[in-house]
Amino acid sequence: LNPGNHNQNSCSTVPASFNADILPLVTTKCAVPGCHDATASGGHFFQSYNDVNVAKELINLRVVIQKSMPPTGPLPQADIDKLKCWIGNGAPNN
Repeated sequence: LNPGNHNQNSCSTVPASFNADILPLVTTKCAVPGCHDATASGGHFFQSYNDVNVAKELINLRVVIQKSMPPTGPLPQADIDKLKCWIGNGAPNN
């Protein structure tokens, strides 16, 4: 018997709209002064869909897999799930 992992969230139940879920998350957690704001002191500028889409693989690595971003500590699991599902669904501009 293989009961599976009941703690995994299904992307069918996780909101992952860029405009409603991802952009507000990036704006409040990543595009903050000294990081990914207009100065891009964090190496990337995250102000639009194109900015975030170009960096989605790095975001996936650093935020979802390594949990090394943001530098203040990992995001809450619900936010990580949103990013994971948005990227896993092809990072749509929706």
